[in-house]
Amino acid sequence: MADTQPQLLLDPQFLVRLEQLELVSRKIFMGLMKGERRSKRKGQSVEFADYRNYVKGDDLRHLDWNLYARLDRLFVRLFMEEEDLHFYVLIDTSMSMDFGKPSKLHYVKQVAAALAFVGLCNMDRVVIEAFNERLTRSLPAVRGRRSLWRVLDFLNKIEPGGGSNFKESLRTFSLKSSGKGIVVVLSDFFDKNGYEDALRYLVARQFDIYCIQVLAHEEIEPEIVGDLKLVDVEDDDVAEITVSGPLLKRYKQNLASFRATLSEFCTRRGISCLFTDNQVPFDRLVLTYLRQRGLVK
Repeated sequence: MADTQPQLLLDPQFLVRLEQLELVSRKIFMGLMKGERRSKRKGQSVEFADYRNYVKGDDLRHLDWNLYARLDRLFVRLFMEEEDLHFYVLIDTSMSMDFGKPSKLHYVKQVAAALAFVGLCNMDRVVIEAFNERLTRSLPAVRGRRSLWRVLDFLNKIEPGGGSNFKESLRTFSLKSSGKGIVVVLSDFFDKNGYEDALRYLVARQFDIYCIQVLAHEEIEPEIVGDLKLVDVEDDDVAEITVSGPLLKRYKQNLASFRATLSEFCTRRGISCLFTDNQVPFDRLVLTYLRQRGLVK
């Protein structure tokens, strides 16, 4: 069963360490407005970047007349463009996430809170969506560290419930989200209908995608024996089994195959896929593993 005791999502001392980080996009996105993020694109701002030769149609206000006086050639001044990054966190709240101590849902809430704070500190647009069979709750775009209380309040109000429908949920998200950017999907990826079509919607939108699969340690190393009646918490499907050594071995093989298939599917489509269990300290996940994967630096 899940741990139902209220728990703090972020420790104040941990926030200090998060302030030193920033989210990193592997792609360059055009923002709707100028933000606080440096872009590899050249545009118009106050910081000089480079020169290029003048071509017909360029804005004459950007010509460097001092350089023209010395070289008798026309050059246009280029400046560093600042990028407005959208950062989306998609949280699976289906009933299968209400398992473990701490529950998988609480664990992903902590990860979401930490990553959201990193984005807020760097003036990124942070959006959080909760989903099960559909999108159930949405936190519209917030910016700036003063919005942390909105993020925490939203996350604390999320409760587990319902079944899973990745395809419908991520399809709706892809249609409603206008800004491009980074998408982090936090889930156990347990959907009997599969996750493939759902992730294809995100790929088609050219998001920079990270899938973080979270399982409970009890799911990875189950300690059960004897005759059992198992009931699926999402659709009430019933299975009566006799747990034995060979059965547990086959279960672990199937779980390993499921994880490997998800990882391979993601890798082939340029999606970064990371696996963790709820016993890995979430701060280590953020500060070490996600750094290694390039999401934060």
